[in-house]
Amino acid sequence: MTMRAAVCVRAGGPEVLEIREVPVPEVREGWSLVRVKGAGLNRSELRTRQGHSPNVRFPRVLGIECVGTVAASTAPELPEGTTVAAVMGEMGREFDGGYAEYALLPNSLLMPVTTTLAWDVLAALPETYLTAQGSLDALGVGPGGQGRLLIRGGTSSVGMAAASIAAGYGVEIAATTRRRDKVGALIGAGVDHVIVDTGEPLTAGLRAIWPEGPDHVLDLVGARTAVDSLRLVRRGGTVCVAGSLSGWAIPDFEPIAMIPSGTRLTAFHSDDIKGSAGAAVLQRIVHQVEAGVYRPNVDRVFGLDDIVAAHRYMENDQASGKVVVVP
Repeated sequence: MTMRAAVCVRAGGPEVLEIREVPVPEVREGWSLVRVKGAGLNRSELRTRQGHSPNVRFPRVLGIECVGTVAASTAPELPEGTTVAAVMGEMGREFDGGYAEYALLPNSLLMPVTTTLAWDVLAALPETYLTAQGSLDALGVGPGGQGRLLIRGGTSSVGMAAASIAAGYGVEIAATTRRRDKVGALIGAGVDHVIVDTGEPLTAGLRAIWPEGPDHVLDLVGARTAVDSLRLVRRGGTVCVAGSLSGWAIPDFEPIAMIPSGTRLTAFHSDDIKGSAGAAVLQRIVHQVEAGVYRPNVDRVFGLDDIVAAHRYMENDQASGKVVVVP
């Protein structure tokens, strides 16, 4: 039995993703076969495709998340037909991931979900919303509308999800984008103040909104802006780095010189909410989307055959929200 999969044959541009007929993986102890119904695209996959993930050996089926149904199970708690989501745990890196019609995944990664959402909508949620929720928790942003939140990289899928959650909390939100044509998408997601990032310091625009600075900064741009975010947040506030749009490492980082006294720098990694640790949180998020409290923020849906175009779309920063691939 064979399946269609988007195989990354070597490091390079989007064209190194090839649709191939490959054998459907056979189940083994501790692993179950998932019929993939949708997979959210993530920029970490872009960097893996470019050759920046040192533990990845090509050819590899990329995809750090997927949703679907259990096709063959080795776990009594995961009977065939169960709707599941899976995130991280070296999917698409050490073993093949979600860019395929089937994925063989560790049982420990599978999160059962009960939902009425369409597959493309459900596929937009796991990595994006679990990361957004975990990041806001790390910042101490919660219900009650306390504090002012700045989201850097606001039109990323995680930024849009964080805005949706924080708006539901009643928090006052500012967000950055490099493109004026994305301002409306941010306002629609619940952002109160949009700052167009022209590459110049954000200080003047932000101080015009909040003279003392935000209480919290969710930095999804990452390494390039983290130190600047520490200067922008109010003294005693918190910066959470949860994205890597500009890379993974802060060059020449000197904590004592660069972190203002009393200001907190933290981070959130979505590997912390994989498997059973994220199942209850994901189910709550799904209910909130079904109820219309959270927006799924699906920007565009591509077929598996269009995976090259999907990666180009993501790499060119054309999306305002989540890009999804369906087999």
